[in-house]
Amino acid sequence: MSQTTNAPPKPELPGTSSPEGGGIAVQGGAAILAPIQSFPNGVPANAMVLIPLGPNGAPVEKNVVDGPVAITMEQVWKLLGFNGPAVQVQDEQGRPIAIGLEDLLGGLEKHWNESNDDLDRGRIFAQELMKHDRHAKAEAVLAKVVARGGDGQDWLALGVAQLAQEKHDKAEGTLKGAQNLMKDNPYPSLHLAKLAHAKKDAKAEREATERAIQIQPGNVDAWAYLFNFVKESENEEKAIATIEELANAPVNAKTAAPYVALQGFYASDEKTRDKAITYAKKGVDRSPNDPIPLIVLSALYGQAGKIEEVVKLLAPHEALMQQDVRIAHNYFEALFQAKDMGKITALLNKLATSSNREVKQFAIERSRAIAQMLQQQQQALQAAATK
Repeated sequence: MSQTTNAPPKPELPGTSSPEGGGIAVQGGAAILAPIQSFPNGVPANAMVLIPLGPNGAPVEKNVVDGPVAITMEQVWKLLGFNGPAVQVQDEQGRPIAIGLEDLLGGLEKHWNESNDDLDRGRIFAQELMKHDRHAKAEAVLAKVVARGGDGQDWLALGVAQLAQEKHDKAEGTLKGAQNLMKDNPYPSLHLAKLAHAKKDAKAEREATERAIQIQPGNVDAWAYLFNFVKESENEEKAIATIEELANAPVNAKTAAPYVALQGFYASDEKTRDKAITYAKKGVDRSPNDPIPLIVLSALYGQAGKIEEVVKLLAPHEALMQQDVRIAHNYFEALFQAKDMGKITALLNKLATSSNREVKQFAIERSRAIAQMLQQQQQALQAAATK
C-alpha cells in the first residue's frame, strides 16, 4: 500500500549544467562515463562506480576515458559485462541473478534445440521472447510447440504473437482454435476483440468482449476492455452506464469485477480518487471475502491517508492474510503508520505460522525489521540518557 508523496527532485547529471561534467549535452536515455577526477566536489549520489578489470580480475592499467563522455545504455551494459540489457533471473537455488538478455535468450534457445520434444523448454523460450518483443522468433517457436501437440494456452500464445505482428488472418484462425480448446478461458475472446479493433470491426469487437464476460464474469480485464470500448466509441458516461447495467444482470450480481475495473480508471488521479473509492466499496459490498476488492479499496484508502479506514476494513480478514501476502502487506503498513505495536506483534506472530511461503517470509522479514528498529530506538534512548 503506497502513500502519496511529493516527487523528489530529479538528480542532476554531471555535464548537463555543472562545470565538472565537461559541458556534455545529454538527450534521451544515456549515461556519462567519466574518470573519478572529473568530480572534485564529490561523486554524485546517483552515480555508479565502474572499475574495469582484465582477464581473471586483473586491474586494467590504462584509463578507459580521459574525460567525461556521454554513452548510450547499450554501451553501459557492455561496460558492465552484459551481452544486451541486464535482466533478472533465478539460479538453481532460486537466488536472483542478473544476466545479459542476449545470453539469456541464447541459453534458452540452446536448451530448446537440445530437446525439441520437451515442450516446456519451448514455452519458456517463447515466453521470454514475447516479453522482450521478439514476436517473430516467438511465433516460430510456438508454431513448433503447437505442431508437437501443444495445448490451448500454446495456441493462445501463438495467436498473440501473430497479432503483435499484424498477421490478422493467421491470428484469427489461431485464436479461434484456442477458443475451441479453452471454452472456459476468456482471453482468446479478448484477443479476438483486439483483432477486431485492429480490423475496425466494432460490432465483432463488442461481441467478442461481451463473450469474454459471459465466459468468466469475474474477469476484471474483460470489464475494463468493455469500458474502454464504449468510452472510445461513445463517451465516458455511457461507458459507466453500460458497465453498471451489465453488472446488475442476475448472472453478474455477485461479482466484484465490474467495480474493480471501474475504480482502476480513476485511482491514479487524486482528483478522481473519491470516485474510485466509491466503486471499490461497491466491489467489496458485492463480494466481501474476495481478496481483490479488499486489496484495491485498502490501497485507495492508504493513498488518501485514511489509515483508520484501512485498519477497519482489513481487521476482520486475518484468515485471508494467512494466504494472501498483499492483504497482509496493506494491513501491516496501516498498523505501522498507526504505531500500533501490540497489533503488529500479534499479526506477525500469526502470519509466521502460515502455510503460504510468501506470507511466512513476509512475516519473518517484517519481524526482523521491527526488532532492528526497536533496538535502534533503545540504543538512542540509552545514549541520550548518558549525556
